[in-house]
Amino acid sequence: MRNSSSSLMNLKHSLKSFHELSINELYDLLRLRSEVFVVEQNCVFLDLDDKDQKCFHLLLYQENGLVAYTRIVPAGLSYEEVAIGRVVSSPAFRGKGLGRKVMELTLDACYQLFGSCDIRLGAQTYALGFYESLGFKSDGEIYDEDGIEHIEMVRKA
Repeated sequence: MRNSSSSLMNLKHSLKSFHELSINELYDLLRLRSEVFVVEQNCVFLDLDDKDQKCFHLLLYQENGLVAYTRIVPAGLSYEEVAIGRVVSSPAFRGKGLGRKVMELTLDACYQLFGSCDIRLGAQTYALGFYESLGFKSDGEIYDEDGIEHIEMVRKA
């Protein structure tokens, strides 16, 4: 487990394997994913895809509340490359730079965990510019996932 603090709104983050997560941390991350991906985005999909157990989880907290989260997927599990998925920020905390902060922390974590590597993600197309600003480039065609347009993007090592 790695912990760190940030001056941006007294943020703290932790990076943990699935087995290092406490029951409360697991509940918090699943609740946030459900709040955004199922309820807010109105997508009926199986979030629990049997990959969480093999992934690393970056949790970003303000005080005691989970405000943003990402899942780091080892190479070979979803894609050839290391992947970032389930990128989510709490609706109550949007517009404060948390998406950028959680992604910067996640990119650092990918390189800590796996060394210099290419990183892939499936971006919702409305967030294309955001991911491009973090060094990702579109790779492939737009596709529909659960009724939302996505495109795969890669950030070269």
